[in-house]
Order: sequence, then structure tokens, then C-alpha cells
Amino acid sequence: MKKLIQKTLPFLALLIIISSCSSVQVASDYDKNADFNNYKTFAFFKTGIDKAEISDLDKRRILRAIEAELIAKGFTKSEKPDLLVSIFTKERQEVNVWNNGYGGFGYGWGWSPFYGNLNHNVTSSIQGSLYIDLIDAKKKELVWQGKGSGYLSRTSNVDKKEARIKEFVSEIMMEYPPEWKK
Repeated sequence: MKKLIQKTLPFLALLIIISSCSSVQVASDYDKNADFNNYKTFAFFKTGIDKAEISDLDKRRILRAIEAELIAKGFTKSEKPDLLVSIFTKERQEVNVWNNGYGGFGYGWGWSPFYGNLNHNVTSSIQGSLYIDLIDAKKKELVWQGKGSGYLSRTSNVDKKEARIKEFVSEIMMEYPPEWKK
């Protein structure tokens, strides 16, 4: 029975990790005093975007995805916008160590160089966050912020990377405009 549990535990852990990799956790916040019905045009806030610590290729992917989402919501890109769009990114590496064996004196725990089997599995993943800020262009005040967090893969497959970025942006932009203003 213990051997069966030992063999299935890593598989179940991997299954949980894989299934959690596909989701993006989203949160948003907004200025209650902003009238979101007045915002019809947008432009990108270059100063804020330049500060994002990601590759220029990924910045362009994110900005194209944001532009597509805003246009789908009825916005138009303008030289004199109502909203300025900025982005900010964060990432952190998570390391997980799974102890899926036993050792000791025949009791299933402890340590003994003469008895038992102790296995360690180490996995690492990158947890990334994308913030999308919408700034009132006239007042120069943040009126809406969306955040998406999820696992990223270090893949060289451009199509997979672009699809993951689109997923992040799409999930975040579902929160805009705030529910009470729709």
C-alpha cells in the first residue's frame, strides 16, 4: 500500500501543477469617482511601458494583445486619448521540494543510513504578474488597474508564448469596465 501511494503521489502532484498552470488569477481595482462611460479612446503611455522589465518582444506582444482587447470593447486608438495604457510586470521563481519516501527504523519516518528509501523531487516554476494600468489622460490619475497572475513557461516556442500572453491580457481585460458601469 505504501509503495502504491509513493508511486502515485508524484503523479498527482504533477497533475495538480499542470492543471494550475493554465489558469490566470485576476484582480482589479478602480476609482469609484471615474465615469468609465466617458472613455472612448486610448494611447500607450510610453514612459510607463519603458520601465517594464521584460524583453521588447514580449512588451510588443502584450501591447498588441491589449490593443486588440480595447478595440473589441469599442475603443479607438488616438493621438488625443481619453485613457493612457501602461503596464508593469513582476516575476518570482518558486522551488518545490517533495519528500516522497520513507526511512528510519521501520516506522515510516526518521533517518537511518541502513534502512529505508528517501526520495526527493525538486520542481521549479516561474510565477508571473502582469499589471495593466488605465490612466485618465486629462487628470493624469490612475482610474483602473487589472492584475493577472499565473505560471509562465520558459519556452522558446513563440506561438505558445504569444498564446499565454493573450490569455493573461484577455483574462485581465474581462474585468474592464468595472461591473457596475457596464
